[in-house]
Amino acid sequence: MSENIDQLSINTIRFLAVDAVQKANSGHPGLPMGCAPIAYALYTKYMNHNPANPNWLNRDRFILSAGHGSMMLYSILHLSGYKISLDDLKSFRQWNSITPGHPEYGLTPGVETTTGPLGQGFANAVGMAIAQDYLASMFNKDDAAILDHYIYGICSDGDMMEGLSHEAASIAGHLKLGKIIFFYDDNGITIDGRTSLSFSEDVGKRFEGYGWQVLKIDDVNNLEQIDDAIKSAWGEKSKPSLIRTKTHIGYGSPNKQDTAAAHGSPLGGDEIKLTKKNLNWKEDKSFFIPEEVSEHFEIVMRNGKKAEKKWNELFDDYQEKYPKEAELFTSYMNGNYGEEWKNKLPSYSDPSEKVATRSASGNVLNSIADSLPTLIGGSADLAPSNNTMLKGFENFSAEDKSGRNFHFGIREHGMGSILNGMAIYGGVIPYGGTFLIFSDYMRPAIRLASLSGIKAIYVFTHDSVGLGEDGPTHQPIEHIASLRAIPNVLVIRPADANETVKAWEIALEHKGSPVALLLTRQKLSVIDRTKFAGAENVKRGAYILNDTKGEPDLILMASGSEVEIALGAAEQLDAAGITTRVVSFPCWELFEKQSPEYKKRVFPVSVKARVSIEAGVKQGWEKYVGDFGESISIEKFGASAPYNIIFENYGFTIDNIVTTAKSVLRKSNGTVE
Repeated sequence: MSENIDQLSINTIRFLAVDAVQKANSGHPGLPMGCAPIAYALYTKYMNHNPANPNWLNRDRFILSAGHGSMMLYSILHLSGYKISLDDLKSFRQWNSITPGHPEYGLTPGVETTTGPLGQGFANAVGMAIAQDYLASMFNKDDAAILDHYIYGICSDGDMMEGLSHEAASIAGHLKLGKIIFFYDDNGITIDGRTSLSFSEDVGKRFEGYGWQVLKIDDVNNLEQIDDAIKSAWGEKSKPSLIRTKTHIGYGSPNKQDTAAAHGSPLGGDEIKLTKKNLNWKEDKSFFIPEEVSEHFEIVMRNGKKAEKKWNELFDDYQEKYPKEAELFTSYMNGNYGEEWKNKLPSYSDPSEKVATRSASGNVLNSIADSLPTLIGGSADLAPSNNTMLKGFENFSAEDKSGRNFHFGIREHGMGSILNGMAIYGGVIPYGGTFLIFSDYMRPAIRLASLSGIKAIYVFTHDSVGLGEDGPTHQPIEHIASLRAIPNVLVIRPADANETVKAWEIALEHKGSPVALLLTRQKLSVIDRTKFAGAENVKRGAYILNDTKGEPDLILMASGSEVEIALGAAEQLDAAGITTRVVSFPCWELFEKQSPEYKKRVFPVSVKARVSIEAGVKQGWEKYVGDFGESISIEKFGASAPYNIIFENYGFTIDNIVTTAKSVLRKSNGTVE
């Protein structure tokens, strides 16, 4: 054990990872063994971070986009003094541990975002850099830069292959996000074998084309090269930096280094002994941390506390000089945005008015924008159609980081993951828009937002075959059900302009998961709230919109644009002597949170005759229509035609609802047709 302290520390990281993977009999030892010098250099020498306070606002962030290398991250966090014990490392990948197979945001101290699906962490870093730049433009002063830090990361060959990294890298270069510094773990190996099997592009030239500074390290074990590269990255203020780093997967393993065998399986007991011998490590000890390494890492804690103390002193001075800004900064970073914006929400009172819910959504955004300066977002090149532009505000750009309108380009997946990074960073409320059909392109990011418990707001317009002539390629059929299938996503499909206003209010106040607003292209009637229940009931998820008299014979339930048709059908049914209840059902997730008493009040057990009406697949409605009910739905793709023609041919008419309702009522009463 005669190596210098740097080498001793790096090997400690390596073997903590190797031993944890072996104990779990599961995991990825290759990346931790190859990239340990990067983690060591960043956490001990270059990053400003305080293990005693992982949430310090001005900390440097580290993103392990190649999340399969999680044991490297857990090891360096443990050594640095984060609240991850040696027992936690020994519990790697086990039930109820805080060291899961891939890093999870909110679970493990020091983990900045959930990674594993490749490319996601890389794109999240872009969102974090955007959020920092926007908030810095709002709060930093010439004599007090209260947000001034870097976002570091490690990405792999797999990250580079995923299309998401292309989208995110392109916009990061375009926006000149100079606070991003990523190491590219260029080890030449994938699970299938050499990367040359499927990958021959020049990554460096690609990133130069995106507008990045590209640096190179020939040997990751040369700490001087790491030092030079980081300092060069610091010196480039107007470009993000990619440091192409030659590494050896499974470094030190005599039989598995530089092979696919080192990627995703334990090395095995015999190979671990050989590797420890090769790297001059104690062969008979697992989870061994030399005393001098523990002592050496104590400086990380000391330096972290000093760095935060220095920043706190800076912020104290800032509070004295700029008390209003300091108060706002503290409130925004704590997620407190005040109540003033609620007084600016629009309302619609003219029942003769027809308003597309996408237009109502745009009116909400522009009504509250002045009162909610941290509401920022845009669209994936569909702003005029999604109605996501904030009028009178500038575009966020390389030249103006105070702009509130984002042009994400035709990059739906990139937009979704960037929104996640913005939301995780905090202080801002990010939203992004596209057509509902293209939510498929965003799905991995939406899923991770939900898994991570973070809120982004998705403005999904053109929400059904009601978009008309663009035809089946652009008409969502399975997408409403698909979004509802993701745990914890709040999916709200409002029935008119006033429900849309309430949907936005819910979205802005909601915490802990993403919100999807599903909005129409076509105009809808403003529901007469003097005759029907108020739109404030949207918060219940489903509510009795219309009850003519007493307990109903029949319940019609619908969401979105189909509620208007349901009201028309109910009028005819009532005229025929069938007492009909109309339930507006904008959000299943909110309804499921209601009390059993409320649910029974909306859907009395005694009322068996039920019909659901939604212009998409019926999947999931079975729960609410019951054994005797039916769903008027779409179980095939759409068509290219004016929307009213499509609705007529697909059965979304008053006449078809009435016919279906009468049939359901007869069956529920036991009458044989």
